[in-house]
Amino acid sequence: MLALLFLSASLLCGCGGGNSGGGNTTTPPAQQAATPTIATTAAQNGAVIVSLADSTSGATIYYTLDGSTPTNTSQIYVAPLLVSSNLTVNAIAANAPTYTNSKVATQAFSPNIASGTLVWSDEFANSGAANAQPNSATWTYDVGTDCCGNNELETYCAWGSTTGPCTPSSPNAYVGTDGYLHIVALNPSASVYTSARLKSQGLFSFMYGRIEARIQIPESQGMWPAFWMLGNNITTNPWPACGELDIMEHIDGNNTPFGGPGNGSAPGYDWVQSSIHGTNLNGGTPYTVSGFSAATWHTYGMIWTKGQVQYYIDNPSNIYETFTPNTQTGTWPFDQGPQFIILNLAVGGDWPGNPNSTTVFPGNMLVDYVRIYSN
Repeated sequence: MLALLFLSASLLCGCGGGNSGGGNTTTPPAQQAATPTIATTAAQNGAVIVSLADSTSGATIYYTLDGSTPTNTSQIYVAPLLVSSNLTVNAIAANAPTYTNSKVATQAFSPNIASGTLVWSDEFANSGAANAQPNSATWTYDVGTDCCGNNELETYCAWGSTTGPCTPSSPNAYVGTDGYLHIVALNPSASVYTSARLKSQGLFSFMYGRIEARIQIPESQGMWPAFWMLGNNITTNPWPACGELDIMEHIDGNNTPFGGPGNGSAPGYDWVQSSIHGTNLNGGTPYTVSGFSAATWHTYGMIWTKGQVQYYIDNPSNIYETFTPNTQTGTWPFDQGPQFIILNLAVGGDWPGNPNSTTVFPGNMLVDYVRIYSN
């Protein structure tokens, strides 16, 4: 507006030449982005789910959880996050070059929750008389054929999808009247496979705590069930730099660890796998306890603290793997920000190989619950 007034005045007085330049204008300074807002909803036992928002169109929100002042290199906000420990959320909004950085929004949390307290869960309850949609406030889906690499054979289907070979009449993920989440691998026609990959990406995430799920998995050639996590920042810091935490993976019990069908020294030895992945970082050893059957119900869990990841089966005291930055080579990505949860049942792929005549369809992965505890 000032530039327009100046120009109009120049035209009226007939100014020109000299040092005026005849058309000089004044560029207004960039506006400051709006300060982010911090909102909370109750989780469980004093924990809250924190959401950040900003009214500046196209603004990016940067935040910290350690009390430090956020900058344009801090964690980018992409999903609500669980807060169950004493910490301070600081956030700024930026939309350069149109807007300069906003003022810092800050909120301190002091829930003072005792370690080992249940702070969030999905119990997959269903009191109705029909199969129900998994909670859409927590779970979304990866979709498509070989959507996510590994040369998998399945087409992942979302709830209610009508895009073939997906069909709402045979959902690949649903909460049954039995109170379990069902993730179902189907073989509707020759060489056609469907399944589901649920994820909390963009909807729910957490950083540090103890997470576990009680799961029963199918054991057939080519079945690849998994319970795992990826960093919220995967869109700006692609895999593997975002970090991957594999709480449970399994392939056919007739396969030995890291071998194909019938390979290895002890065919038929049942096992599950946990692991970590980052840039130039890979670690994990199969859980191979005599008499273990992955086909029965087990609780698979992870204890995540700053600088340490531990995995257990059935009881938090039964820790069978511990990872720290000092025990691994590569870049440790597990202290950079929250992660989201994934539950899926793949069919085929580089690791388990393809289904064969012994593979049982439908393959049914059952999940009793997913729970997070404070630590």
